[in-house]
Amino acid sequence: MSGASSLPPLVEPASELTKEEVARYSRHLIIPDVGMDGQKRLKNAKVLVVGAGGLGSPALLYLAAAGVGTLGIVEFDEVDESNLHRQVIHGQSDLGRPKAESARDSIAEINPFVKVNLHQTHLTSENALDIFRDYDLILDGTDNFATRYLVNDAAVLLGKPYVWGSIFRFEGQASVFWAERGPNYRDLYPEPPPPGMVPSCAEGGVLGVLCASIGSIMVNEAIKLITGIGETLLGRLMIYDALEMSYRTVKIRKDPNATPITELIDYEAFCGVLSGDAQQAAVNSTITPRELKDMFDRGEKFELIDVREPHEYEIVKIEGSKLIPKDRILSGEALSELPQDRKIVLHCKSGGRSAEALAALHKAGFSDAVHVGGGVLGWANQVDPSLPTY
Repeated sequence: MSGASSLPPLVEPASELTKEEVARYSRHLIIPDVGMDGQKRLKNAKVLVVGAGGLGSPALLYLAAAGVGTLGIVEFDEVDESNLHRQVIHGQSDLGRPKAESARDSIAEINPFVKVNLHQTHLTSENALDIFRDYDLILDGTDNFATRYLVNDAAVLLGKPYVWGSIFRFEGQASVFWAERGPNYRDLYPEPPPPGMVPSCAEGGVLGVLCASIGSIMVNEAIKLITGIGETLLGRLMIYDALEMSYRTVKIRKDPNATPITELIDYEAFCGVLSGDAQQAAVNSTITPRELKDMFDRGEKFELIDVREPHEYEIVKIEGSKLIPKDRILSGEALSELPQDRKIVLHCKSGGRSAEALAALHKAGFSDAVHVGGGVLGWANQVDPSLPTY
């Protein structure tokens, strides 16, 4: 079916399919809209997937199964136990391995005809254009705003389309961005949210199976772009709610007054990974998990405040800590509960939220308050390995 958003095929067809490929892709070939022509385009396509995590896992598996000839993977991380409930391209035997290599091996099991290029590096303003240049299409499944804006701007500068997906708890979003033919990510989100406003999946959690729902939508869009069939999500934002089991789409329009994208910038600074106040507060007011243990061992008089959420506190806590969620401190509501006669030490999961809360306490007059860099994860890794991590 073609419609208003129908686009010409992104990729020229390969010259032929081998006998083995015809057998493998036969269920595609007998769909008239795909057929031999569409499958040859998939064979010739070069698709880059940024991230081999929650969204990258199902995306890479299904791109490989669909017969995309060349897959690139940008990924620098290693497989961790907390990945396995959603990152289905990795398995138990891959724990501690580089995700890119684990993903490559899983792809080879699914389709040995796919060529895999590994880019085992952080995507940065220095390398993004060089990495993107050789691919027809980008899929972005990353979970931080700095990388999302970087992917968008690099795609805009190179004139390439990309498929974007995002997940959090029970909700997912997906769209297609292509500045030459429609909106880009900045038309949807001109500015990043304030630091700490939107929790990451590591802070807020994600339902594992949601990755499959959004990842498969992303691959569906990729196939439509490569082969030129159907109506893509270009100009539309698809929002999925797994609890309500509802899909809705919102129109996205190009902003005629948007500032042109002419170069790649410092995206960490642009997104303010920590607010300026939090960064300032943390200078000279950050202690290590080991220094916290020394304070306990010396019998120092202090109040240890855990600023995470109650459900996180149930998973793991530092003995002797008191739970006061960050938002109650930022709103000022909890300030009256804090002792005036002893030092206050804050901690969260890894240090970001406690730095934000620290800034609020310094402003409220608790000038000697400190926070624990690395948070409860640092405590579990460096001080008490018997504690679970999440």
